[in-house]
Order: sequence, then C-alpha cells, then structure tokens
Amino acid sequence: MLPALLTACSAVDVLNATVPTDTYRNFADLPYGDQPRQKLDVYMPNQLLADKTLAAGGAPMVVFFYGGSWSSGERADYRFVGEALAAQGVVAVVADYRLSPEVRYPVFLQDSAMAVRWAFDNAQKYGANPARIFVMGHSAGAYNAAMLALDKRWLGGAGLSPTKLAGWIGLAGPYDFLPIGDRKTQVAFEWPNTPPDSQALFHAGSATATSPPALLLAPEKDSIVNTQRSTVGMARRLQGNGVRVQSELYDTVSHVTIVASMASVLRGRAPVLERVTDFVQANSAKR
Repeated sequence: MLPALLTACSAVDVLNATVPTDTYRNFADLPYGDQPRQKLDVYMPNQLLADKTLAAGGAPMVVFFYGGSWSSGERADYRFVGEALAAQGVVAVVADYRLSPEVRYPVFLQDSAMAVRWAFDNAQKYGANPARIFVMGHSAGAYNAAMLALDKRWLGGAGLSPTKLAGWIGLAGPYDFLPIGDRKTQVAFEWPNTPPDSQALFHAGSATATSPPALLLAPEKDSIVNTQRSTVGMARRLQGNGVRVQSELYDTVSHVTIVASMASVLRGRAPVLERVTDFVQANSAKR
C-alpha cells in the first residue's frame, strides 16, 4: 500500500534516492511467466561477486511482495527494500504480480507462487542457496507471503511445498479480514462470495511444527489493518500449533512507515531491517 498512502510520488523517490549504488548488482525485468506483470528484479549483493568462497556456500534469498490492496503497486518503487537486504548479504527478489480488477483472488497468489518457483530454479545463478529461500511481504504482500507459507495449494500448484521455505516474514499483514469493507479489496476477493479459506489465519489453524518459521512485525496502531486481529492473532495461532514464531509491535511506525523504515533515511524509526536480517540468518543456519 506504499504508493497509494505516501500520496506524492516524490516520497517514494526520496526513499529510493538514498539507496547506495555500490552495494548490489541489479538484474531487472526478468520474466517468471509470459504475462506483462509476471516479472521481477534481483538485487545481488556485491560481496557475493567479490568473495567466491561466500558465493560458493550460497547466500539466503528473500522474495518480497509489496502491498497495495491487491490493486496497485510497482516493483520499481521498492528498490530501497532490495538494496537494504542486499547490503546485509541477502539476495533480494522483488516481484510484480497481476492485480485487480484485471484479475481476482486467487490469481495474485498463483503469480506469487510462480515467482517463488523461479527463485528456487534460479537461486544459484545469483549466488543464493535454494535451501535458504524466504518469502516476505508488506500489507497485501504479507498476505501473499503468508498464504504461500500456510496454504499448500499455491506452492503445490507450482511444483513446490511450503516445507521447502526457510521461513516467511510479514510486515503489517492482513491475515484475517472478513467481512470486507474496503471497496478495492471487495473487488479483488469478489465479496460477498469470498471463501473462508481465503484467509491466512484459517490455514494457520492446521499449521504444525514442521511449518516454516515466521517473523511478524507490525505497528501497534494501524489505521489500515487490525494489528490485534491479524498479527497478534496469527502469532498466537501459530505458536499454539508449535510453529516457531517471532513477533514485535512498534509504536514508532505506521502501516506505511514500517516498510519505509527499511530505507536508510528512515531506519531509525524501528529495527525492522535488523530483525529481518537476524531472522533470515538464524533460520538459514538451520537449513
């Protein structure tokens, strides 16, 4: 939801303008399907290019999905996320996916699964280890990541299993949002004919100790997504089923600035990048 809520394009430009250009090599416009929006960008840490020993072991890889009520968003707006992760030694993949009203649920999940399939198939080309692949998202993108990790239908359709993921990361994700009040989301999920199993929290009920570990971060007060219902509710349900979960709420960020705080200019707002990096490194070591 970043482009819609930062109102002026200059705000996104400011975030991306602070991105150092000497920390990564960018591979842009890579297709993972044959549709115009089935493309992604890879941010490969320069340290992998310089250190052959490091590259040989394979770095972790994070596939990131942005938000936008499943109806807006462009991967180019999230260069600051790709750079932030690459600067920490993580290969970052920022993927577009088809949006409403062109498509409806579950097409954006199918596209997301195809992007992850691409990541598994191509990880080694970019210095990453396919055993260390995580999915991550903000807002609607966090929902996409959660569904890939918890509902085996989507990765299963791409020839994978959620158990192949090293973990998943959600920033201010909507995991339980029925009934739907937002008009754009109503269109994306064809409300009121939205199936109950479209909700990520529904699938958390059948998670087990073998499900991918989760990192859930959110603002304490979120005017867009109900933090208690989604992030806190998801953490409790996963923990109750034996899933390894870390969760934190911050009173210094909003629905938008929680992801924007990954950019260097706003990094002091909350330790989001630090928590993501620690989670990825800790769970990569266990693979």
